[in-house]
Amino acid sequence: MMLKKQLNTSKNLSIFGKSKSIKNSNEDLFTWPITGKEDEEAVLRILRDKPVFQNESEIFKFENEFADWCGTKYALAHPNGASAILTAMFACGVKRGDEVIAPSCTYWGSIIQCFNLGATVVFADIHPTTLCIDPIDIEKKISQKTKAILVVHFLGYPCDMDAINRIAKKYNVKVIEDASHAHGSLHKGKKVGSIGDIGAFSLGRKSMTLGEGGIFVTNDRDLFEKGIAWSDNFRFNKSNVHNQELAKFAGIPMGGITTRMHGVTAALGRVQLKRYDERVKEVDKAMNYFWDLIEDLPGIQAHRPPKDSGCSMGGWYCPHGIYHTEELGGLSVSRFVEALRAEGYYAWTRSCIKEPLHLHPMLNECDIYGHGKPTRIANTDRDLRQPKGSLPITENIKSFTVPAFKKYIPEIIEEYAACFRKIIEYHEELIPGDLGDDSITVDERGNG
Repeated sequence: MMLKKQLNTSKNLSIFGKSKSIKNSNEDLFTWPITGKEDEEAVLRILRDKPVFQNESEIFKFENEFADWCGTKYALAHPNGASAILTAMFACGVKRGDEVIAPSCTYWGSIIQCFNLGATVVFADIHPTTLCIDPIDIEKKISQKTKAILVVHFLGYPCDMDAINRIAKKYNVKVIEDASHAHGSLHKGKKVGSIGDIGAFSLGRKSMTLGEGGIFVTNDRDLFEKGIAWSDNFRFNKSNVHNQELAKFAGIPMGGITTRMHGVTAALGRVQLKRYDERVKEVDKAMNYFWDLIEDLPGIQAHRPPKDSGCSMGGWYCPHGIYHTEELGGLSVSRFVEALRAEGYYAWTRSCIKEPLHLHPMLNECDIYGHGKPTRIANTDRDLRQPKGSLPITENIKSFTVPAFKKYIPEIIEEYAACFRKIIEYHEELIPGDLGDDSITVDERGNG
């Protein structure tokens, strides 16, 4: 590894008109997903098959291969991750009046589906280092109506599953893992998604990217059959469903929907899955090298598990750093990001969370189904809405994106690391022109 003191930094910041730190533009370094001839041939094979729209064998093969890869007995493919999570909620018995505990620091697709089942969400705060749901706050939010805990391995960082599973066992509730950011992430050597009762993955625009898709995994046969009963009318028959209470309703999906994956998506998934671990190994090497080069800097903290913990970040989906304003003389993260852009790396702040879900008007004011009151509290006997100040860590955490390296090319990674070192070393130059964190307009996806 190159010594940190050898990294080249200049004395003037580019934001003031000086030359940029990043000279090399290597788009291949960030290209993802990686596709080739085998991917194309797999898709064409399905398209040429007749009848193309009834090709289920490819889906079954992908499910079996994904389950083997994840370390579970069963998998059920879906058209997207949101439908996989909805199926997981139904399988776990989430019904009218029930509560699901989840983090507010996540995408809406992790939790809003509970409204479809007549349930509601209770948000727990996050841990300031992992950005994942905090087990201590989970236990504070448990009630007699809690049916499930939905955890999000946020940006690929594995949740504290040992503590969460202990709480779930104590209170007899189910654990659903939203592993949509965390394909291949390890928790103490075990792939996330296989540790709770059910795991759900998005396969669209994530680390494992199939264009669009999702998948539900479990080791519990009964939960698997309930998943089939909810979402797949063709598979919902007495050959596949042994639970007699379910089987008597066979033939019509209990959710009134079908959420099957298409054979083209499955074919692409099978090829991508074969090479995923190998490719992610290089991503992990590149990202850890980057953070190793700058881990001594004040004000910025790597969002990654401790070394030798048995945990990993999988494909490093949308990698971030955690920002500590107080260590840099009050410099806002927005001004820090502005300086990064001037140096040649187009960083973002507050990416993935436009605003915490518990503060969004849809969660507090919207009457979706005509109950005459906000849907969030339509099926509860108490007001579960959580005002500003109720989740202090979620509301006040500062973060920023870092380069999402997909290949290990040391000399280019070092150039990006030098950019960060330069800004931190001369951060005091930025303070006079700092307009604060409200100076950046955040788009609809939370990028600012």
